[in-house]
Amino acid sequence: MLLTISGLPGSGTTTVSKLLSEYYNVDLVSAGEVFRKLANEYNMTLEEFGNLAESDPSIDLKIDQRQHEIASQKNNCILEGRLAGYMAETDNVVKVWLKAPLDIRVKRLMDREGGIFDDVFESTKKREASEDVRYKEIHGIDLGDLSIYDIVLDTSRWNQNQIEDIIKVSIDVLGGFS
Repeated sequence: MLLTISGLPGSGTTTVSKLLSEYYNVDLVSAGEVFRKLANEYNMTLEEFGNLAESDPSIDLKIDQRQHEIASQKNNCILEGRLAGYMAETDNVVKVWLKAPLDIRVKRLMDREGGIFDDVFESTKKREASEDVRYKEIHGIDLGDLSIYDIVLDTSRWNQNQIEDIIKVSIDVLGGFS
């Protein structure tokens, strides 16, 4: 089984993915980690690499290619990232999208990374707008179209453990990780 967990920054994808990875004792492959490794390979900070990705579509394609390769080669893993649901082309996959209102996501980002609300709010909106354009141009993907997902959860309604439990029920109904 392959589980994909996607969502916008601050929606809880990393937290929930880690909890599920530990519970099921399966590998977690994070697009964020792939991005960080590539930034390191390019000897750039994350911000510098993000700016490069805005002007160079090959960066997104490299990240997507690495996730796609991992998804097609591994059984029983969790693939976490904004486009993870699109990168999984296998029959035995559960695709999850986590969402939350922007103001809640911004507060979570501030808890994790610090900053002033208005600044984090504006930079998050800018980043998401940039990614939205890139994903449409490069892949023809509209992140607002959630029709590919089996489960869409608003993470502002439940805590991380309740979200984990909801996803676990879905996985177990389908036979779980083997």
